[in-house]
Amino acid sequence: MLVYDSFHNDTLLPTSASMLPYHGCDPFAQTQRSKLQHRRARINQQINKEMRMRAGAENLFRATTNNKVKETVALELSFVNSNLQLLKEELEELNSNMEVYQTDSVPMIPLGLKETKEVDFTVPIQDFICEHYREDSSLYDKEIKEMIELRQAMRTPSRNQAGLELLMEYYNQLYYVDQRFFSSHRNLGVHFHWYDSLTGVPSSQRALAFEKGSVLFNIGALHTQIGARQDRSATTSIDKAVDAFQRAAGAFNYLKENFSNAPSLDMSALSLSMLVRLMVAQVQECVFERITITSRDTKFTSQLQLAQEAAQVSDVYSLVHQTMTQPLMKDYVPFSWASMVQVKSEHFRALSHYYAAAALCDHTVSSDGEECDEESDKAFLKFYVNIASGQTLSQILQDPEKRRKLGKAHLRRAVMRHEEAMRVHSLCKILRKMDILQDVLCQTHKRSLEKYLELDREDDFDEIAEAPEIQAYTQQKPDITPPSFTTVQVSDIFQRLGPLSVFCARARWGPPRVISLQKREGGMGLTLRGDSPVLVAGVVPGGCAEAGLREGDYIVAVDGQDCKWAKHGEVVLMLTSSSDREVEISVVTLHSHDTQVNKSYFNKSYLSMQVERKAAMLSHSRDKENSRQRLLGGAKGQSSASLLNWNRKKKREGSGVAKKLGSTFSLSFGNIRDTEAMY
Repeated sequence: MLVYDSFHNDTLLPTSASMLPYHGCDPFAQTQRSKLQHRRARINQQINKEMRMRAGAENLFRATTNNKVKETVALELSFVNSNLQLLKEELEELNSNMEVYQTDSVPMIPLGLKETKEVDFTVPIQDFICEHYREDSSLYDKEIKEMIELRQAMRTPSRNQAGLELLMEYYNQLYYVDQRFFSSHRNLGVHFHWYDSLTGVPSSQRALAFEKGSVLFNIGALHTQIGARQDRSATTSIDKAVDAFQRAAGAFNYLKENFSNAPSLDMSALSLSMLVRLMVAQVQECVFERITITSRDTKFTSQLQLAQEAAQVSDVYSLVHQTMTQPLMKDYVPFSWASMVQVKSEHFRALSHYYAAAALCDHTVSSDGEECDEESDKAFLKFYVNIASGQTLSQILQDPEKRRKLGKAHLRRAVMRHEEAMRVHSLCKILRKMDILQDVLCQTHKRSLEKYLELDREDDFDEIAEAPEIQAYTQQKPDITPPSFTTVQVSDIFQRLGPLSVFCARARWGPPRVISLQKREGGMGLTLRGDSPVLVAGVVPGGCAEAGLREGDYIVAVDGQDCKWAKHGEVVLMLTSSSDREVEISVVTLHSHDTQVNKSYFNKSYLSMQVERKAAMLSHSRDKENSRQRLLGGAKGQSSASLLNWNRKKKREGSGVAKKLGSTFSLSFGNIRDTEAMY
């Protein structure tokens, strides 16, 4: 059996037939990207060790009163801090190692995946099944192993659609894990360790919300890597890159809008805002590249369009650079990232002035006024932010000398911008290693300089006027594509525990009871309602009541045969088809659900609630979830989101989603279409 692994150097990895159907990348495969991830993981572990040493030394420094000990500890702290600084610089260089993800196109900025430690769910889930569900946990060893294998595989996703589906499958599966094993009155006791994507600083929390947020972050990061590796010399590849970067922006934006106070800086609101803007800027750059490929003509309006598109790219990169240079981000974002963004901002501003000069100087007015048609006039009128007083645009178009001088002014600004881009590029050691980027900067600078010299005349003693600012405009604005949780459909690994409408972590019930019912001529004397599981809606005084059956009991087994998922008719058939005069049924009594509503944990977007509910494919229950709580009943289709829960942002509108609940017996039980019937 072979699994395709789409690394920078594509390889086929052999796998054994005994493996479970969850496959990540082979961490020992000697590909460029796997080596990079392996080095990043090693540095993260070293940073974690140094952080623990520093914390211990700081505690000792504060606790001791011995001056000699304080001096020794202070010296050790200086060594530890120096090591941390070196490790941070080494990790920054790895995060800036863009060429691993690149092709022969101008480099883009990809994001490395967050690393995580292994998590063993075995003992915590076994204990929870025994204590909460009161079942033999050894019967669920296969499900626990499958869950562990799924998490292990998602740690090393392949850089293709299969890797994205693997991450999304684990993310959707966490919905069921949250419902099954995380309650408001008990913690599962599992610690989730994740490393910051850029600094390697470790964070650990027991909240499943932290796990879900980190996986969603990696979905966005993987999209950036897929977008960066596209060969953007053809329109089809450019479209793939656009789609990948838009989906990355959507994942980061979804994370930013739904969660706050994340424990790691890479998932903070400021960092996510920066990443969203960076992805949008890279989409805009791809749009410009597509136009340069598809618009081969050199018409006047086409050149103006290219100039405005280039100005738009420059503006969005300038906005990204402003975000990266904010106080909290300046020391966090890799220097090579900030340098690359600044280089591109200057480079595309230079291109906008070059294309403006090309439009003015390469298209002279013909005798029949072909170039001064209505379309050209309209395009030129919207081309500048403002124009110097004393001259009109129509006069400039009609006068070849004015066009030459204005074109020369644009070329002068283009050359200056090119030189600034090359200067910033030369200051960054990592960018200097990128031959493609250096070649592009040199070639465009040379092209602008040669054109400027063509327009320059020996008798041109007039002072060169300042070229007006070009109005940025794009024909295709980037879309921020939110994550589609329904693309990967999953089923509950632990579905044998029973329907989530009853058998969830937030429900409390009594111990299972085995009751023997005697068959009589008039029936058994009980009324059943609903299915999956079937509810005892009423009992006739006498037989059933004396046997211990009570109204509100759920039938979970008949004569030892599990029937938690059985339909109404199936349970009736099992009760009536037995040849014996006595039928043994196992029942449980639901005492309560956690029904306290904390409005601050509702998702802002009702649509995102629906998306998550559909993604989880919960067809037999109408579960409502918040940060640690669950609601049953209420209107059909209402649910709250199951995303990050460590400090959910407050819902500012639509807080009337929650519906006040009555007693246990007023709840809806699954998708009930059957009427009550007595047997």
